[in-house]
Amino acid sequence: MATFLYKLGRLAFRRRHFVALIWVALLTLAGVGAASAPAAGSSSFSIPGVEAQKAFDLLEQRFPGSSADGATARVVFKAPDGEKMTDAANRATVAETVKELGDGSEVVSVSDPFTTNAVSKDGTVAYASVAYKVPAMELEDSSREALEATADKAQDAGLTVEMGGDALQPEPETAATGEIIGLALAAVVLVVTLGSMVAAGLPLLTAIIGVGIGVSTITALASTLDLGDSTATLALMIGLAVGIDYALFIVSRYRSELAEGRDREEAVGRAVGTAGSAVVFAGLTVVIALAGLAVVNVPMLTKMGLAAAGTVVIAVLIALTMIPALLGYAGRRIRPAGAKGKLLGRGKAKDSAQGSTKDSAAAKPNMGTRWASFVVRRPVAVLLLGVVGLGAIALPASRLELGLPDDGSQPTSTTQRRAYDLLSEGFGPGFNGPLMVVVDAEDSADPQAAATAVTDEVKGLKDVVTVTPARFNKAGDTAMITVIPDSKPSSTQTEDLVHAIRDAGAGVKADTDAQVLVTGATAMNIDFSQKLTDALVPYLALVVGLAFLLLIVVFRSILVPLKAALGFLLSVLAALGAVVAVFQWGWLAGLLGVEETGPIMSMMPIFMVGVVFGLAMDYEVFLVTRMREAYVHGENPSQAVVTGFKYSARVVAAAAVIMMAVFAGFIGSGESMIKMIGFGLAIAVFFDAFVVRMAIVPAVLALLGKKAWWLPKWLDRALPNVDVEGEGLKTHAESKDTDPDEDRELVRV
Repeated sequence: MATFLYKLGRLAFRRRHFVALIWVALLTLAGVGAASAPAAGSSSFSIPGVEAQKAFDLLEQRFPGSSADGATARVVFKAPDGEKMTDAANRATVAETVKELGDGSEVVSVSDPFTTNAVSKDGTVAYASVAYKVPAMELEDSSREALEATADKAQDAGLTVEMGGDALQPEPETAATGEIIGLALAAVVLVVTLGSMVAAGLPLLTAIIGVGIGVSTITALASTLDLGDSTATLALMIGLAVGIDYALFIVSRYRSELAEGRDREEAVGRAVGTAGSAVVFAGLTVVIALAGLAVVNVPMLTKMGLAAAGTVVIAVLIALTMIPALLGYAGRRIRPAGAKGKLLGRGKAKDSAQGSTKDSAAAKPNMGTRWASFVVRRPVAVLLLGVVGLGAIALPASRLELGLPDDGSQPTSTTQRRAYDLLSEGFGPGFNGPLMVVVDAEDSADPQAAATAVTDEVKGLKDVVTVTPARFNKAGDTAMITVIPDSKPSSTQTEDLVHAIRDAGAGVKADTDAQVLVTGATAMNIDFSQKLTDALVPYLALVVGLAFLLLIVVFRSILVPLKAALGFLLSVLAALGAVVAVFQWGWLAGLLGVEETGPIMSMMPIFMVGVVFGLAMDYEVFLVTRMREAYVHGENPSQAVVTGFKYSARVVAAAAVIMMAVFAGFIGSGESMIKMIGFGLAIAVFFDAFVVRMAIVPAVLALLGKKAWWLPKWLDRALPNVDVEGEGLKTHAESKDTDPDEDRELVRV
């Protein structure tokens, strides 16, 4: 592996014009494809195998033309203080509003609150429901504008009018604020780490080109493959993260090779052969983690994972080829590690500068060396402090409650949240999360009796406020019953009610042969959360297991990959604990601008596992491969730990800070879901990079000594020798010295 990449790096350095032309051509091709591709429609969302999805599909089949997946809106009216909605003037305003709402070309139906009993008991709150022909993502802007204009007109007439429902949610647009902040902070960190504007610019340039190709390709294929905007957003986030990291590690190693006195082409080859090998295997772990999302069996997550994995592959390839080409263009503007002041000259001046650099480095250990030496001297104390500290932070994760955000989690400044609160005030908290009970009586001898039995059973359950009469389809073999819970949609009481209805339906089926299914937005959220929870353990087993096998090949050790996997689990649990403490319990909620606490977003744990696992293994590979390289080259285990930190700690720390900056840029978002993701990923990277990789890992390796690198002889013989440490480069260099034609095309810079 190292020898192949060494040759690839030198080839890209010599043929820099050709390599740069290829990547520019790919970027142009992807951009043209994205610009000429048809506009993507609504991305479908389905959850195969869950009851709520089966009921939803049944409704579309048995109630044709009902637009079961169409957008909906609720226009909520509140009378002025001292008045009732039934007063003549207010009633006339509502009637006029309902009439105007029904004039839209995409509107299927509008309910009149005075004919559908949609007025609160105290008469102060009423609502009108609007149903549309198309899903929310396909709704025309004119329909939304008409809805808002009609509501404003009723507001001007003296009523308080708020609106909820998915019809108000515009098609999401990718906000660039977080990425811009992250890139700006990344640029500062890169300049400080690499000591040069030119060197700092290379990782940013290649990362932008990589995500440009990836996101443009996703946009070009969005209509064909039914890809949503969230797919491109995840690819952008991950592509920037790994693209900057991978290029940073190769550029940093290149500067270290220059400091050893090697010419620029040889330094490029060795940088790609060593750091590039680590890039390949780190990229493989990220691809495994993202592609592994397919085990959840949610098409949307599968597409997101595969698209992001493709962007990571692009980031790896561009780091291995375009970075060497750009280093060739940069020439002497990229200085050796430790070189300061004027650019290095030629001949003796160059040798003198490099000699003073090495002497200075030997005389004054850097911070990584000093920290690693401290950990090696006191490994037990550092290990206990790190494990106990992260374990304590992880404790709140044992109380994790999962759910999906609804209008109740919106900021109080939005009309959706105010409509949610008005409905809760007038009709009870459960009114915002009605349950749809579907009675499939196709095989029943008496469908009407079956529907009546279901209604009676549901009325007798705890936490039920209202059960509407059954509504049959034209064939008379399927009925819909609406159930209003007594608790809010995201509460555990509502979840318990869904399970209770399903249990009661099993008894009805035994008596009447009618199948009872529960669906609706609330039931769909509950089933989705449960499906993700059930998939978490298999997903962890898959990605951690495959990565464990891959790391055995990389490190030729059993204990080092085991330690890497256990450390990752510890950092993820600690991050989940922090998320629960802030977003579910409300600790530091005011500081982070969290207005509403509640269940953690269902996708958060599995999403965090996928993203953080890939980044954690990046840090593990880059840090520990340098330790193994020193060990293979003859250093004792403790000294190898210190050497690894000497050359890698600064770069790994910089990469982690960059990732934290990118993710933390999303904490300021007004959307609770985006805020939660940003906080969770930022804190997870902090725990994994600075506590697990920088403290627990060297402490464990110091305690294990030579045992850390033990591998059974039979397994050692069976495994392929990928040579991530670059040991084979010595042999290649010796053979190259006997073959003068090998260097016939050295580039003069």
